[in-house]
Amino acid sequence: MNVREVMSANVDVCQVNDNVADVAKKMKELNVGSIPVVDNNKLVGTITDRDIVIRYVAEDSPSSQAGDIMSSDLVTASPEMDVKEVAQLMEEHKIRRLPVKENDDIVGIITLGDIAVDEHTKEQAKAALDDIMQGSKRDQ
Repeated sequence: MNVREVMSANVDVCQVNDNVADVAKKMKELNVGSIPVVDNNKLVGTITDRDIVIRYVAEDSPSSQAGDIMSSDLVTASPEMDVKEVAQLMEEHKIRRLPVKENDDIVGIITLGDIAVDEHTKEQAKAALDDIMQGSKRDQ
C-alpha cells in the first residue's frame, strides 16, 4: 500500500509571513496540531502547536511570523512511498505526521492514525507510537 492511498489530500497551509496568532486560530478551526508552511507555494516547514508554545509563547518571541518559529528540518514522504517505510521514518524520527510532497509542492499529510487504520500496517503504527511515547517520557 502506498501513501497516496491513505494520506489526507486536502491540506490547509499557512504562509511564512502569516501571523502566529492567525495560524493558531486556523489550527483551532481545523482541529489540527500541525500546519505546513509554504513560501511561493513551496513547502518550507511546518508549524505545530508545540512550536507555538515552545518557540513563541515560552520564549516571548519578538517575531510574530510563522516562518520564524516553524520547524524547517522536515522529514517528508512522497505519494508513492510504501506506508510501511513511512511508519519506519516516523518511528526513527519520533514524529506523528509527515507532509507528503511531490517536488517541493505539498500534496497531502499522512499521520500515524492514517497508518493505524489499515490491518497491514497497524502493528507498525503501534510500534512507532510506542517509540515516540518512550522518547516523550525521556524528555520530561
